[in-house]
Amino acid sequence: MNSVFLIKNTKIVDANAPHHGQLVDIIIEKGIIKKMGTELSAEGAKVIDLDGASTSPGWLDVGTQVGDPGYEHKEDLQSVAQAAIAGGFTGIACFPNTNPTVHSKSEVLYIKNNALGGLVDFYPIGAVSHNCEGKEITEMYDMRKAGAIAFSDGNHAIQDSGLMMRSLLYVKPFNGVIINQPLNNALSKGGQVHEGEVSTALGLKGIPGIAEELMVQRDLYLSEYTDSRLHLANISSARSVELIREAKKKGFRVTASVNPVNLSFIDNDLSGFDGQLKVLPPVRSNEDREALRQGVKDGTIDLINSNHVPQDSESKNLEFLYAEYGAIGLETAYAAANTTLHSYLDEPTLIHKLACAPYELFNIAPPKIEEGQSANLTFFDSKKTWTFTQKEICSKSKNSPFLDKELTGKVLGIFNNGQLKMG
Repeated sequence: MNSVFLIKNTKIVDANAPHHGQLVDIIIEKGIIKKMGTELSAEGAKVIDLDGASTSPGWLDVGTQVGDPGYEHKEDLQSVAQAAIAGGFTGIACFPNTNPTVHSKSEVLYIKNNALGGLVDFYPIGAVSHNCEGKEITEMYDMRKAGAIAFSDGNHAIQDSGLMMRSLLYVKPFNGVIINQPLNNALSKGGQVHEGEVSTALGLKGIPGIAEELMVQRDLYLSEYTDSRLHLANISSARSVELIREAKKKGFRVTASVNPVNLSFIDNDLSGFDGQLKVLPPVRSNEDREALRQGVKDGTIDLINSNHVPQDSESKNLEFLYAEYGAIGLETAYAAANTTLHSYLDEPTLIHKLACAPYELFNIAPPKIEEGQSANLTFFDSKKTWTFTQKEICSKSKNSPFLDKELTGKVLGIFNNGQLKMG
């Protein structure tokens, strides 16, 4: 295996890097950035000429559903790694919604050991409660020692306020973070789409914005009360953005994320009962979507995640009422975000929300594009247009609302752990 690589003619996109915005060559030797400059050469190196395309620190996805163990028919560790590579992610932070749930150190070690040495780094997120049932709190400290980087019940919103408060207190001594995807089950039960004119016209029970907003408000209060770190994942409503913005102004220790589906689509797009758009959180109104975009622009929303929820055809290709929630997102996360946010964010800010901000959430030093640093890199062309088709899908599942959509921004490859993969 070649241990020397020469990346030529690439623009560095990393506001913290000495060569940010410059066109340079990069020599990588044994996984370490050996030299950066212009007109470089390296004997015996594998040469990759990017012809002006960009290189950034490797991207990290937060809250990936990996399927393994227990749901390997939807996704396994190998297929999710291939999907991550295709989407430009050198790391994925995995939600605990597997079978068995990642609720003890043995499940944390299962993921870490089975993904060891690969091109993509796997960062387990441990469950807050046993089986993500929202009842008994887990031994989070043991999981942390085993390698869990944060704690969440994943796509099971934590309903019990007492459990949520205890979990925030539990992680406070080691400056840990609790991730919650806010949704009040009592207000959303049986809901299929965003509650509004479209849900009425379709004859479907709606999921009101207040089902999210009440939990956002509760979690913010609890974060303030405990003075502990909270991350609100997959925000979807305008009022949620306002609440988080106000809390940040008051100094609350809160961060938030949004996914490209909610940034790209609205409930009007469901008029044809497109099951690929049956997702949680639901796509909401145009006003909600605009508020999310503004929240990303002004920094209220800190990072962009894929909300990768693979579903097999037996779960998805059903009448809308019976189809499972979820869409794959790793392969299209960057392109969809770049397409929909091009007039809201400059390139360095968008990349920061995919690359450095996720690492900072977990108190992990982000990758650096500097001489002497380990090479953890994503290569991409922000101008290239392409159409996402079935043949592009690396995930075992095929449930994506971006199928056959033209997108702007194409991932070209990644480098990590001494390994190179170009598309």
